[in-house]
Amino acid sequence: DFLSDQHYQKAIELYTQALELTPDNPHLYGNRSFAYLKIECFGSALQDATKAIEQDRTYVKGYYRRATAHMSLGKFKLALRDYEAVCRARPHDADAKMKFNECNKLVKKLAFEKAISVNDQRKSIADTIDFDSMTIEDEYTGPVLEDGKVTKKFVQDLMKTYKSQGKLHRKYAYKILLDVKQLFASMPSLVQVKIKEDEKFTVCGDIHGQFYDLMNIFELNGLPSSSNPYLFNGDFVDRGSFSVECIFTLFSFKLLYPDKFFMSRGNHESHTMNQMYGFDGEVKAKYTAQMAELFTEVYNWLPLAHCLNNRVLVMHGGLFSTDNVTLEDIEKIDRNRQPPDEGLMCELLWSDPQPAYGRAPSKRGVGVQFGPDITDKFIRQNKLDYIIRSHEVKNDGYEIAHDGKCITVFSAPNYCDTMGNKGAYITLNGKDMKPSFTAYEAVVSTVTLSFIYIENSYINNKCTMRA
Repeated sequence: DFLSDQHYQKAIELYTQALELTPDNPHLYGNRSFAYLKIECFGSALQDATKAIEQDRTYVKGYYRRATAHMSLGKFKLALRDYEAVCRARPHDADAKMKFNECNKLVKKLAFEKAISVNDQRKSIADTIDFDSMTIEDEYTGPVLEDGKVTKKFVQDLMKTYKSQGKLHRKYAYKILLDVKQLFASMPSLVQVKIKEDEKFTVCGDIHGQFYDLMNIFELNGLPSSSNPYLFNGDFVDRGSFSVECIFTLFSFKLLYPDKFFMSRGNHESHTMNQMYGFDGEVKAKYTAQMAELFTEVYNWLPLAHCLNNRVLVMHGGLFSTDNVTLEDIEKIDRNRQPPDEGLMCELLWSDPQPAYGRAPSKRGVGVQFGPDITDKFIRQNKLDYIIRSHEVKNDGYEIAHDGKCITVFSAPNYCDTMGNKGAYITLNGKDMKPSFTAYEAVVSTVTLSFIYIENSYINNKCTMRA
């Protein structure tokens, strides 16, 4: 059974073959929808579930699958309708009732937040932080900001504290968030990065809260410094149990080396994704709900892309649904917002490459799939050598596609403690800009299991090949 063995891609292939023979079987569509959900192809899962329902209005699993797909795409009202249909069909199903209630809470919460934002010009969370009310307790032994500034010693002490399961005081945590928000807000949506001819530059992909694997990168490749610059390409948080530790470590390095340490926004640096995949719950557990809101404000200012020596464009997701997009267009994006469902900002965070020429609707249901001809045209028009993106798990930690012009790097090995993939990072120098790849296995850690902060049970079993 390929589904139970987690060979979801193979299962999809077999269900597709079966549907060619019996195209009117709702159970096949329902099972393929389930497999698509497991690899985060939410758009395809939604289509299959809808097809199953069209063929059999009483097929309860079809509504279940479609509700999950809607939830994953942030379409909570539509999900609520499907969960309601499941509960009507199975009034004594405790799991269905629980999922309906959780979804209903989200719908009401979002409606309340929308009403507040319309009827009341809310102050920025950053403007409500009262440092004077925060005292450093005598028993606190963690890292200390010197004169309110991040220093090399502070970052070293912070990593040491985190390795031993310690915690950064909330006063210092808030200070880092406010300072890094101000720094990111001063930067353009497309950051131009200059790399010296003899300088090594490192690009890392998704980290997803895997703190000990982040530490392993620094062990293998050296700590960030003025002579060892890094770019982390989004999805720092969610899924892993140490997202708070990862993000404060990265933000501290950004403040310490603002011109040598870079961070791009990923699709998981958003309010909806953080609510569904764990970061929101983790921040509330380790700090406060107010801090979770402040993180949302900070993430809104993260740059969307970086251009290295005018030759390599780095973004989290990929390219666009329209031709003739220029670097200037990217630089002009008004990014201080939650990611939209379409347009350049959405596609920078969500799109994926495909081997076929042209474009296709994204199987994720957000963004677009783009072929080698699209990549070639884009880099020629913008006078680039190639693009680097992340966003997808690769067995070797990286993948070279589109005749070497589209490179994927993913830096979270054994993703979610289940996938068995390697992580990788890319190094290059300013002289030839040729990428070199370093792959590594996961660090063995039994400290905490993944997903402990994921509150919504309809999402907590979905760790998949797409990030």
